[in-house]
Amino acid sequence: MTAYLLEHAWVDGRVQDTVRVEVERGRITSVVPDATETGVPLRGLTLPGFANTHSHAFHRALRGRTQTDRGTFWTWRDQMYAVAGRLDPDTYYELARATYAEMVAAGYTSVGEFHYLHHQPDGTPYDDPNAMGNALLAAARDAGIRITLLDTLYLSSGFGAAPEGVQQRFSDGSAEAWHERVSALAPLTGADALIGVAAHSVRAVPADALKVFAPYVDGGVPVHVHLSEQVKENADCVTAHGVTPTRLLADHGFLGPMTSAVHATHLTDEDIRLLGEARAFASFCPTTERDLGDGIGPARQLQAAGSVLTLGSDSHAIIDAFEEMRAVEMDERLATQARGHWTAAELLHAGTADGHRSLGFADAGEIAVGRRADLVTVDLTSSRTAGTGADEHTAVFAAGGADVTHVVVDGKVVFDGDHGQVGRSLADAIGKVWNA
Repeated sequence: MTAYLLEHAWVDGRVQDTVRVEVERGRITSVVPDATETGVPLRGLTLPGFANTHSHAFHRALRGRTQTDRGTFWTWRDQMYAVAGRLDPDTYYELARATYAEMVAAGYTSVGEFHYLHHQPDGTPYDDPNAMGNALLAAARDAGIRITLLDTLYLSSGFGAAPEGVQQRFSDGSAEAWHERVSALAPLTGADALIGVAAHSVRAVPADALKVFAPYVDGGVPVHVHLSEQVKENADCVTAHGVTPTRLLADHGFLGPMTSAVHATHLTDEDIRLLGEARAFASFCPTTERDLGDGIGPARQLQAAGSVLTLGSDSHAIIDAFEEMRAVEMDERLATQARGHWTAAELLHAGTADGHRSLGFADAGEIAVGRRADLVTVDLTSSRTAGTGADEHTAVFAAGGADVTHVVVDGKVVFDGDHGQVGRSLADAIGKVWNA
């Protein structure tokens, strides 16, 4: 048994002081505020671990390299494809391990990896058809973060057109072949890894292939999809199918309580209703959505309809759980010219418990008896947090990833405050990608 003595901690929906937490075999067995007994001291504000519900690990190699020309989402995609063509299982493992270590250092304890970089650059499978997926699973394990590997179906470059160029390595050729390959991943998982599934988008998965997801939706498996990130995608879908992407998914049984609609930016009122009625998750990625100029999604309307907000860092323009949380509120303020859409407590819940639940880890995201022992401690004396009140508002509206001093995942210390080592590992891994 290990006992921690938390100077301040977010427990039962509020910050409490001198909280003693006992941990056995990765689970919290006791939580006592105003404790008199001792434990390993964690000074600062301790929060539950955050969940990064949408990640493309290989995009981390793009940070700072896509800003020289004005461009669009689609020209940015061409640059992303250039990186996708450079990776093999070894370089992918090193890049992902460093990227996941950056997530841990920013307070993330689970990640949903939206994985479609399956085969060799010409589309030929590796000797191990899941070599790239296994590299991601190993990278997460070695970085100390839980992972839900969202193996992604990708069959078309756009509404029936064949994959082109590097897209060939994304495709298994058919939904049946994809399903067969994904099925082989299951024995490789454990308590710190799960297999979920994803449809890349309605433009990359023909409508008649969407039926392959029905057993996953019905079985409560995490099922994710990029949804209505771009106006062009919506217009093309209406041209091809006569309905919006959300309606197309609903008509094919894709929406359910373990479905995550990633981005969900450009939605009609009916789209919002359909997602709400399904109790689907809406995985917003504000730092990527603003980096790419995607737009501001209807977060509050989705929540009011019954959808559940979660948060991801997507392309990793920034990896900072605190920035993703506050960006939801700040973006709403810009869109409406009014304040006070989301409370700090609501955003913390979205970033922690609801995020973990969407990835299949419903037993994480709270400092409570029986939950996974995930603890993220924030320095309250930094230039960002000093004098801010040491409460939930400090966490959401003042702190940043650089303020994280200590991270425990499933009872194990996985980060001790050395942000410099994280940066050195990233520099080395990204250098190998660009010099390949």
